Amino acid sequence: MSEEQTPAGADASAIRRLSEAREKIVAQLSQVIVGQTEVIEELLICMFARGHCLLEGVPGLAKTLLISTLARSLNLSFQRIQFTPDLMPADITGTDIIEENRSTGARERRFLEGPLFSNMILADEINRTPPKTQAALLEAMQERTVTVGRTRHQLSDPFFVLATQNPIEQEGTYPLPEAQQDRFMFKVFVNYPSFLEEFEVARRTTAVQVDRIQPALSGQEIIELQRTVREVPVSDHIIRYALSIVRQTRIGTPGVPDFVSDQVGWGAGPRAVQFLILGGKARALLHGRTHVTTEDIAALAKPVLRHRIVVNFAAQSDGITADKIIDQLVSVTPSKEDALTNDARFKKIFAS
Repeated sequence: MSEEQTPAGADASAIRRLSEAREKIVAQLSQVIVGQTEVIEELLICMFARGHCLLEGVPGLAKTLLISTLARSLNLSFQRIQFTPDLMPADITGTDIIEENRSTGARERRFLEGPLFSNMILADEINRTPPKTQAALLEAMQERTVTVGRTRHQLSDPFFVLATQNPIEQEGTYPLPEAQQDRFMFKVFVNYPSFLEEFEVARRTTAVQVDRIQPALSGQEIIELQRTVREVPVSDHIIRYALSIVRQTRIGTPGVPDFVSDQVGWGAGPRAVQFLILGGKARALLHGRTHVTTEDIAALAKPVLRHRIVVNFAAQSDGITADKIIDQLVSVTPSKEDALTNDARFKKIFAS
């Protein structure tokens, strides 16, 4: 099946539903947020693909404002958790308390839910809290349950964690290990605004502000859209293309490019392939298509892979970043099916 063909049985109404949802959310966000178009799209892709997102950027770039405004534009319960060095796991998961039953006088155990029992969680400055609390959050992200004592409690559905961290102030922080960052579908960089965007920010924020954010989607509608994303078909060629990009990050694998062997200490795991394909499905629908192309996969390679590739010390000292390596990988990976499957180097990668 070629990339240009629409697969049989594809639901054209899926495009309309997701397109309408996107327009509603963007319209609400634009009342408060200036620019950040790419960041907003990646957040929406992550949400509709049922993933979690890690945002990184210097202070003052409206990361927290963006997430809180997104929560207001959705008819979901929302909790903001400010991560601090003294935050304990029970502070976010909840705890059992002993209280007296007024009718019988007996003491009974009751579970008091923590802030994780909401649909959308803003984990603000996640790298400021100790690993024990980070692990409690990451367990909830992966299992979508919380275990307190001997009882497992189911979290709400839908459930998103949008975490922020500051890349420049490392004193008193506990950086997330790569294995824990792997729980996040995307790692999104929030960059400085352009001149015109910053001009608009300065104009808006120094005048009287009136925003009328209205919920654009309900929780049930989001769940239905997530199910629609899963139903988008993907050709074998697209899966091979995603696999080829990810498998080229793994040093020691036959056919891996020399620059990867020289610059990478550790590569991405199978979860990266899953998120590339799921993200590609959501992006395709957001862009008005019911089929995934190699362009979708290439466009999401950075947010999916940048926190799953460990650049070795020698490469870091030369100013090489994970993003630069990903750009090289995309450039050396053919997007056409015949070129990919007939290339001797990729035959080695697929056979390993």
